[in-house]
Amino acid sequence: LVAAGLSGCGSGGEAPSTITVFAAASLQPAFTEIAEQFKTDHPGTGVEFDFAGSSALATQLTEGASADVFAAADTAQMAKVSDAGLLSGDPVDFASNTLVIVTAPDNPKHVTSFADLTRPELNVVICQVPVPCGAAAQQIEDNANVHLNPASEEPSVTDVLNKVTSGQADAGLVYVTDALSAGDKVATVPFPESADAVNVYPIAVLKKASDASLA
Repeated sequence: LVAAGLSGCGSGGEAPSTITVFAAASLQPAFTEIAEQFKTDHPGTGVEFDFAGSSALATQLTEGASADVFAAADTAQMAKVSDAGLLSGDPVDFASNTLVIVTAPDNPKHVTSFADLTRPELNVVICQVPVPCGAAAQQIEDNANVHLNPASEEPSVTDVLNKVTSGQADAGLVYVTDALSAGDKVATVPFPESADAVNVYPIAVLKKASDASLA
């Protein structure tokens, strides 16, 4: 049946199937690459993404937005969607992430620790709570008894990264994967306190999926 369906897509007998994926902003580099392999493995299919902060995506879904798949940057946002009865099955944990400090290349402000982010001359940006990267930052602050006074709180981790790479901020808290994707546009400063706030990423198919088996 699958072979027949795919053959029909290729011959013009059926409209190509497209799945819509709501995904945490930090997943954009990896999921964009994965989607190309998915489309190769499933000829005639398409993948459309909505990348944003997980809390914003969860709100959109609970307010009636339609999607096939939801991938969140923490279990709390997935739980909101699950509690609303929008999942077709149990979510699956597929990745984890931790925070690091990013600065301009070569770390001109000499940031070496989480506590350094409290220095008054530094322009520091972090994620908003309840965005998962913001919730993780808040947990680290509470555990370390180090409280930041950020210049801004952003709606997604990519917004934090962009503030640093564009020179609008001296330092920011982003995920390890975001720092890696930025390459030589940033300097990365790991800090041991990040181990206290590991974010687990769950993924699930939604009840409104237009093609549940493909999703």
